[in-house]
Amino acid sequence: MPGFDGFLDLPPRPPKPRERGLTHVIDKGLNLREIEGLFDTAGEYVDVVKLGWGTSYVTRNLEKKIALYRSFETPIVCGGTLFEAVVARGKIDEYKRWLTDQRFSHVEISDGAIDLERERKLELIADFARDFTVLSEVGSKDAEVNFAPYLWVEWIKEELEAGAWKVITEAREGGTAGIFRPTGEMRTGLVDEIAHEIALDDLLFEAPTKSAQAWFVKQFGPVVNLGNIAPEEVIPLETLRLGLRADTLKEILLAGQPVAR
Repeated sequence: MPGFDGFLDLPPRPPKPRERGLTHVIDKGLNLREIEGLFDTAGEYVDVVKLGWGTSYVTRNLEKKIALYRSFETPIVCGGTLFEAVVARGKIDEYKRWLTDQRFSHVEISDGAIDLERERKLELIADFARDFTVLSEVGSKDAEVNFAPYLWVEWIKEELEAGAWKVITEAREGGTAGIFRPTGEMRTGLVDEIAHEIALDDLLFEAPTKSAQAWFVKQFGPVVNLGNIAPEEVIPLETLRLGLRADTLKEILLAGQPVAR
């Protein structure tokens, strides 16, 4: 582990590239120097970067950003809102060509803001999965929409079967929709039911707030996959995963061990 000699005997974390314990970071418009700074201090903990919403479409230096992320051997993915705009405009073929030309290896497929028939979404997941690594997303961006837990489970299973690598549970960047109530309170019963039915390694829970991150780590352990993490929160999240923050110290680092006197 970078930065120290291991004298605390911290719980082991799988090295990159990893399938478990993913930290999925949201880039809302970072410049090249900020990206370099992120990877200089926290690159070991960044597994996937999402260019939020449709920011990739309006970023002037996109090619340079993509090249920089590639130099750090970190996959990047465009936000699901861009995919939804593409579908709404009937530009799927053009989007595929653009993704290929820009050398994206991953794509997000969501329907949180538009009405997309289930069968059509599953067809698109299967179609894109032939050429890209697909992260699909379940849940509405409308804070007032509250789907029944059994529907979440059914949809996640269908999307994994269609070819999704991971299925993201919607929370928005503020934690106010999807698996969260509009107040910011997590729908813990919903999350527990999803986790009971779906393998944790196949899920990526959006957890933009520290309280949500701590809850997920305490509930499911250090190798839970978490998304929509702000760049400045990557190292704080890693300390939660390792029990180096008060919120998870007892559950992760001590884990029932007696405190030395």
